[in-house]
Amino acid sequence: MDTLIKICGLSTPETLAAALDAGADMVGFVRFPKSPRHVTLDLGHRLSLQAKGRARRVVLLVNPGDEDIAQAVEAINPDLIQLHGSETPERVAEIRTIVRRPVMKALGVADESDLKALSSYLKDSEHIVLDAKPPRTAEALPGGNGISFDWRLLTGLDPALPIMLSGGLSPDNVAEAIRLTRPKAVDVSSGVESGPGLKDPARIEAFIKAARTAFAAQS
Repeated sequence: MDTLIKICGLSTPETLAAALDAGADMVGFVRFPKSPRHVTLDLGHRLSLQAKGRARRVVLLVNPGDEDIAQAVEAINPDLIQLHGSETPERVAEIRTIVRRPVMKALGVADESDLKALSSYLKDSEHIVLDAKPPRTAEALPGGNGISFDWRLLTGLDPALPIMLSGGLSPDNVAEAIRLTRPKAVDVSSGVESGPGLKDPARIEAFIKAARTAFAAQS
């Protein structure tokens, strides 16, 4: 699998253009009303058209019902569905069958025991996004909280696994994260923002440059 860089939570044409121009492999659009990165179906549609043919388009859903999925797929026409809630392996398989396109599943990690669930999702997930487990607070989001987990937990994993490293990554630490964990892909959202939901074009460019250089160094 080629190395991949995903910029998630894009919500304006300007910041999406910055990610595309900097060479992002994947761009993510969040459909979760509690998130400051949430996009309406209409905006998601327009952003998806802007990205078509330049990067793989991902729509992020959290414990979606079938109607939520149908609306997102019709409006945004994503290349992949990212499931960032408590979806079971059975539900992931069901959703993949419904949408007839690849699915990626996010798993929250706080300690080694959280990695035990990884194998049960491999069959039906193109990528497994390993994100920091959210804080146990009412206002915490399923992802995009700007916190990382102990990357040393991943050093014993098979490097061939389709892992996408996420959680607390930034232009300043992504090179070290890649060096330590040797993932095939990285995913960033809050780490390239100037404020909640406010993507910073300069940080997007810096993140992609740092990650691309780090990937090249380990090949």
